[in-house]
Order: sequence, then structure tokens, then C-alpha cells
Amino acid sequence: MHKKLKLIFLILIIVFLPAFGLKCQPKEVQKAMEPITLNYWRVWDGPDAFAEIIEKYSQIHPNITIKYRKLNYDEYEKELLEAWAEDRGPDIFSVHNTWLKKYQNKIEPLPAEITMAYPITQGTIKKETITEMRTNKSLGLKKLKDEFVDAVYDDAVIKVKNEKSGAMEEKIFALPLSVDTLAMYYNKELLNNSGIIEPPAYWDKEFQQDVKKLTKQNAKGQIIQPGVALGGSANIERYSDILSVLMMQNGAVMMDEYGAVTFNQVPPNLKSQGYNPGLEALLFYTDFANPAKEVYCWNKTLDNSLDMFSRGNLALMFGYSYHLPQINARASKLNFSIAKLPQIKGNSQTVNFANYWMETVSKKILTNPENLKKGADYAALKKDAAWDFVQFAAKAENVKSYLQKTRTPTALRSLVNEQLDDIDIGVFAEQVLTAKSWYRGADYNAAEKIIGEMIDGAVLGQDEIGNIIDTGAKKVQQTIK
Repeated sequence: MHKKLKLIFLILIIVFLPAFGLKCQPKEVQKAMEPITLNYWRVWDGPDAFAEIIEKYSQIHPNITIKYRKLNYDEYEKELLEAWAEDRGPDIFSVHNTWLKKYQNKIEPLPAEITMAYPITQGTIKKETITEMRTNKSLGLKKLKDEFVDAVYDDAVIKVKNEKSGAMEEKIFALPLSVDTLAMYYNKELLNNSGIIEPPAYWDKEFQQDVKKLTKQNAKGQIIQPGVALGGSANIERYSDILSVLMMQNGAVMMDEYGAVTFNQVPPNLKSQGYNPGLEALLFYTDFANPAKEVYCWNKTLDNSLDMFSRGNLALMFGYSYHLPQINARASKLNFSIAKLPQIKGNSQTVNFANYWMETVSKKILTNPENLKKGADYAALKKDAAWDFVQFAAKAENVKSYLQKTRTPTALRSLVNEQLDDIDIGVFAEQVLTAKSWYRGADYNAAEKIIGEMIDGAVLGQDEIGNIIDTGAKKVQQTIK
């Protein structure tokens, strides 16, 4: 009888001790294991693009739920601002790389370290789950510079004042999942018919001669087949990016370290030569819309460059990887290919243009009334969880599924070689290591319009070219905060 009682007691210990142990965990652990829902807002990509990443993360942190929402680009910024004003905004959201400083005050920077709860299964015969608290260092500035392509460090890191010491320090405000680059789309059939063996690699006389060969006019002198989509503004896809990269390749400094717009000025290293690279780039660009020039092939009466290329009426067009599915959807039988963005012959440095989105965490996560109802410590846990997910998604082993589903070039140096042979995105990936961008102020759309007005003014000869570019730079400066 005595032995039977001992046996029963032993069974009770085996059955109930694990549950008792869970209940007796420290309050910190119990709090960390409370259910957390993170609202994630983005544009362009549907939930399927993130399904695998979210599933993998949920296996590690089963108490965290990621609610993904795709919004329309045209309504995105308005939705963000309205939602935050009503304390219902996202915890994680995407920003374009040129928007980051605009949204700086609405972002909670990446903390130096993050503490998270990890359920751990122990035992062999009798398995049980315990919760382990781990504090891990976040991605640091050195790793950001070493692991991501150069454009990311320039865009993602912002200097802010330390609230305690008052000293200025660099903080990471966002992380990208991919980086797109500007490349040259070309109609192979039109090049073949003109006897052009391969697309031009440089902005030189050969490029200009190719454009002349590829441009066709009717009996009335109207352009019916432009050689290249250059020279205009509103009817050319990403005209401001094309002009920007021409200026950058030519040696212009788009903005100085103090935030002053300087693309209209002669950089110190070129003053002895009396050469203004920004002005010369503007002249080169607008020559293609000048009827007095031999390379004239574009004007404002033509349709949008993407539409014309898709119809087979345009030989050369500049665009990003996201233009590829658009062209394929419109013209599945079009005989075209993609080449690297032309460079300036003789330049020691290759310069490409970066255009991408980054993932970040809302500052509202710490002040949202719903979060604070559960305590400031809960809000802090939620902030850590949000940044933990962003870092998780950006890691090479996790972001691969996103890159494969979205067919986009990588932001990580370690994955570039894996994409080089990809028939669709290989060219864009090959350019990410040399891609750059520049901040265009708090109102990106206004800056685009100003650059368009500068182009149109130069084409129409509304003023001296020097005055036109100076006025454009001053107007863009007004959008800078």
C-alpha cells in the first residue's frame, strides 16, 4: 500500500510539475510571453510575398502575430498620417529610401539590443516547454556597412542628438529587403533592323549615332519611332532619376554634407577646369528633345515611354526591375532585353542609381493608448518585437523567399552573386554595389515636379541654362528640412 502511494505521488509530480513550473515563472517572462499583434503596412507586394517569412518567425515566437496589409501607393502616405493621428496606425511600415528623413520624427530607431522570449522544448522521453529570455545585440553600424550594399548605409543611417549626453550619434532608422537599380531596356528587333549589334555601353558618340539610326520620322517630320526616351519630363518614366544619375556620373554633387542642394554648382575639384557637371548633364539630357540637334528624337506630344516601348515603337528605355512584369503583361511577344545603365567613358568610377523601399518601426508603438493600457513595459516589448521581426526578415536566409517571389534584386552583398545569372534581374543585381541615391526633401513629389519644370524650361529655352538650373536647385532646396 505504501509503495502504491509513492507511485501515485511520483506520477502526480511528473504530470503537474511542468505546468506548475510555467505558472511559477518570473513575471518578466510571463509578460514577455503575452500575445502580441504587430500590424505591418506596405505597398506593391501582397501577403504571399511575406507568407514564408512570417511563418518562420511565428515558429520561433508563437505568441507574436504579424498582420500584413497591402495599401495602394496613391493613398499610402495619407493613410499613414490619418491612422497615426487616430492612434490606429501600423507598428511596422515601409518608406521609400528618399522619404526616410521626412518620416524621421515618426520612427523609433533600431535599439542597440533587443530582449525577447524564446520558448524552448527540453527533454527526450518527457518533453516540456520552458521560456528563456535572451538579450541580443541588434545590427550595428559596422555590420550594416559590411553586409548591405553601400547605398543602404547612406540612406538608412541618420545622425540624431543623444538625449542624455547631447552628443550627435548615428542611428539606424530602417532596413531594406531589396534594392532596385536603373537599367536600359532595349528592343532587340529594332536594333537588329538598324544593324546595331549590341546596346550602347557609354553616353558617347556611338550612343548618339545609335539613337540617330533608331529614330524614325514620317513624311511630315513627326517622330514615329524614338531612338531613346530622353529629353522630356512627364511622358518619360523616372525622368528625374535619369537626369540625377547623369549628373552624378558626370561629377555633380547633388547635396552637400550640410543638406544644401548643390547639383547646380561646380564642385571644388572641378573649379580649376571651369566645368559645371550638373549643367552639362542637363544640356546632354535635353538635347534629345531639341529639334535643332542631330539626336532629336523626343517631344511632349509622344506617349508615355513605357507605353511606347511595350507597343514596340521605342528602341531604348530606362527603367527598373518592377517595369519588367508590366512590359511582359502588356506585350508578351515583344523581343526585348535589358542592359546595364550606360556610363561615361573614361570615368574611373561606375555610378548607378538606387530606388528602393525600407522597413521601419513606428514611434507611435510606444505611445499608442491600446499598448499603454497594458503598461509601458508591454509597449517596450512590442517595440522590441517589431524591430526583431524587421531584422529577421532582412537576414539572408530569410529574405531569399521574398526576393524569389517578388523577383527583385538583393540589398545584401552576400546574395549578389546568386542573382547575377538570373535572366530577369541579373542586370539590376549586378549594379547594386555601385548604386547611389540622394534625398529630395520632405515633399518628394514636389521635388520631382521641380526637376520636370527645370527640364521643360531648358527644352523651351525659357531662360539662360545657368539660371534655369540655379532656380531648380533653389526650389528643391525649399523642400528640404
